[in-house]
Amino acid sequence: MSTFAVFGHPPLALADVPAGALQTSPLVPGSVALEAQAPASLPEIVMLAPPATVERRGALAAALMALKPDGRLIAMAPKDKGGSRLAGDLKALGAEFAESAKRHHRICHVRRPVDLTAVEAAIAESAPRDIEGLGRTQPGIFSWDRIDAGTALLLSKLPAFKGPGADFGCGIGLLSGKVLESAAVTSLALVDIDRRAIEAARVNVTDPRAAFHWADLRGTEPALTDLEFVVMNPPFHDAGAEDRALGQVFIRRAAGALKKGGTCWLVANRHLPYEAVLAEHFKAVDLKGEAGGYKVYEARK
Repeated sequence: MSTFAVFGHPPLALADVPAGALQTSPLVPGSVALEAQAPASLPEIVMLAPPATVERRGALAAALMALKPDGRLIAMAPKDKGGSRLAGDLKALGAEFAESAKRHHRICHVRRPVDLTAVEAAIAESAPRDIEGLGRTQPGIFSWDRIDAGTALLLSKLPAFKGPGADFGCGIGLLSGKVLESAAVTSLALVDIDRRAIEAARVNVTDPRAAFHWADLRGTEPALTDLEFVVMNPPFHDAGAEDRALGQVFIRRAAGALKKGGTCWLVANRHLPYEAVLAEHFKAVDLKGEAGGYKVYEARK
């Protein structure tokens, strides 16, 4: 196993990441958990730091904990997606670093601090926890500390399903819990790109009909066919930047997984252009609800 670790996908123009580097981002299916690496075990880590504050500081802390005393962490982020805060984060963690700027990124070359008190505190702050009304969750997961308005609207509109189905972008399992209230549901595939979300969903959704898939729906896994229904609150951000194609991929994957007559229930921000792709892949599309800038559709194949 490589002793060179990488977190995420740093721009090739800014970092030299060797082939076979140990991928540690929770958003790369098949990667290993950075926080699970032995303390002081890795000689070098290159990180594209996450944009969200608690998640970013926790990831930096986990990297410093795993770094050898004489090792090197190269942490970077776009200036407008956490890069301008990297120096403050590292100072708060007690780390010595040298900062530079290139290609709209801030880049920090960092050494492991001797005193790890602040590092340990940041790791604890970003760890999984239970929140009343949500269950198990963790900073970094989409809407980790509240039920987002889109999910709440979709929850209020879902019918009682039957047969096999799937929850695309399941998060911590809120929609799945509602779906599995129907005894007529025979199986439910929960799919998410975020390892932390899948781990939380396993705790929150204990129904034996549930199966969990840590997968990127932009690929071919999991192979799902002949489903009666798919529910989803599709993402429209990738690495902190808006990407409207993500939701369109989810819709196409749902159409491919459903049997003829099967239904896709989805919620989306009102401004997102999903109507055309829904009409392309489904024979009937009905608006089932609209509130607070969100809209719920039922699409029948």
